[in-house]
Amino acid sequence: MIFASFFAALGQIGDPRFRRVLLLGVVLTIALLVAFTTGLVWLIDALTADSVDAPIVGEITWLDDILSWGSVFLMLVLSVFLMVPVASAITSMFLDEVAQAVEDEHYPNLPPAINVPFGDAVRDTVNFLGVLIGANLLAIIVYVILTLMLMPFLTPLVFWALNGFLLGREYFTLAAMRRVGREQARVLRSQHRMTIFFAGFLMAIPLSVPLVNLLIPILGAATFTHLFHRLQMAGPSGRTSQYRAN
Repeated sequence: MIFASFFAALGQIGDPRFRRVLLLGVVLTIALLVAFTTGLVWLIDALTADSVDAPIVGEITWLDDILSWGSVFLMLVLSVFLMVPVASAITSMFLDEVAQAVEDEHYPNLPPAINVPFGDAVRDTVNFLGVLIGANLLAIIVYVILTLMLMPFLTPLVFWALNGFLLGREYFTLAAMRRVGREQARVLRSQHRMTIFFAGFLMAIPLSVPLVNLLIPILGAATFTHLFHRLQMAGPSGRTSQYRAN
């Protein structure tokens, strides 16, 4: 079921609506990271004195420049780890368009989806963004510890497991919420948590591949839309009459 959902999503990757969401996600992600870096540099510059008197050396006038450039370098390094998680979170704002494209193509007999208010979508995105960034920043500490313990080969597994869990949890909830509401989506997520985790793990593996990883938010949204409907079709027979998958 997981692989069937993934390859069905992959087969639709050329859909114009997929490309639109991909472009929006990447542009907004870059804009957010640039804005955050600019804000960090401004804050450091505002908090750092123009000159500092140091013993022996005397007056130092370049400390604020060092800190500012250091913060830019730090953000460039962190962006390697945060680019895809942030893109994933931002793309979740536009999941409805991806899910609708999937349903139009593969499940044409479905009734109209439940409308998720834009304010709720923004709130969910902000919450998801905070969790993703916080979890991945903490994971960097784990990566360093594993490297110091001479077990760097475990680093990819930690990365895939962490992001797979988070992506699977969020994307399944968002896909299910369009059809059964927020509370029932949580119930279904609990019932199928292992399937959702393994599907998320599958989505997380290509996150390690540059450029390809930018497609993962779109493929993930589409895959979990398929997965939700396939799990529904696998349920009680009375619930399958509304589906006709292509």
